[in-house]
Amino acid sequence: MTRLTSGLQREILRLGRDIVLNSLVASPMIPPQIRWRALRTLGLPVERAFVQARCFFGGRDVHIGRGTFVNYDCFFDAAATISIGRNVRIGMRCVVVTGTHSIGSSEQRAGDELAQPVRIGDGAWIGANVTILPGVVIGPGAVVAAGAVVTGAVAADELVAGVPARAVRSLNP
Repeated sequence: MTRLTSGLQREILRLGRDIVLNSLVASPMIPPQIRWRALRTLGLPVERAFVQARCFFGGRDVHIGRGTFVNYDCFFDAAATISIGRNVRIGMRCVVVTGTHSIGSSEQRAGDELAQPVRIGDGAWIGANVTILPGVVIGPGAVVAAGAVVTGAVAADELVAGVPARAVRSLNP
């Protein structure tokens, strides 16, 4: 009985968080210049940043540094920590995934749940429609071209593009 009650309580809390965080705060009715304050009030470690409407936060462990710009419709699952540095630019409809599964048997290939943090370094630029997968570290000053799927580390001051993302060239610091 206790396990059922605690599971139900977790679901009610998650639902409440989603209603407030991903409906009210994510609403276009909240000006983006103050959305960071609302996120911070709800427990997300967000510095003074510009977060556009309709972004989804799957949890509170999303760190956003000062001067960062997050465009419309971004998705942060937050099964593990997501750390976004200072002065980062994130294009519209980006997806940052920290949760995944191990490969199970043929009866159910999505096995045990796993989570790995994602880190985006200061000054990085993430183009529109980029997908960043669990465990990725994007170095400071890196650029990820629009539409890329980032599956591995991106060095500082490096431009990557493609599916999967591959190094295109080094950039001047």
